[in-house]
Amino acid sequence: MTNLSGIQLAIELAVEQRDIAQRRLAMLERHSAAAMGQMEQLRSYAADKDAGWIEAEPGVFSGELIRHHYQFMGRLQQAMEMQTEVLGQASDQVGEALAALANAETRLEGLNRILKLKVSTKNLLLKRSEQKQTDDFASQQYARKRAEMEQGESR
Repeated sequence: MTNLSGIQLAIELAVEQRDIAQRRLAMLERHSAAAMGQMEQLRSYAADKDAGWIEAEPGVFSGELIRHHYQFMGRLQQAMEMQTEVLGQASDQVGEALAALANAETRLEGLNRILKLKVSTKNLLLKRSEQKQTDDFASQQYARKRAEMEQGESR
């Protein structure tokens, strides 16, 4: 089966590429989940801070403290917007990794089909060759017996 070694090598490489694509996808999914977790922390923190201000009694906070709070909340909002961009990029990367994995799996399936077809064809040719040898042997046996019979009748 040495003529199949090329396709077998291609399959080994395709398996390796698929495994790499799977590991990359898993890593990107972990990063995306971490980014989502960070976004949830930012949202929760912002909600907690807003709730603290809403629940406070009027007149408890000075104007300076209120101004600092609004500045802080503005920066927190900027951080959330930046995290939204990070989430978008992470989502795009996961999508690209999913597509790469699908392509790798499709390639591997195609190569496996080609190998199966080649093995099947090779087996069929081998069976035909064996059948031809059997037929040739039987034909030679028949010819030999017939020749022996004809020689026996002529004596």
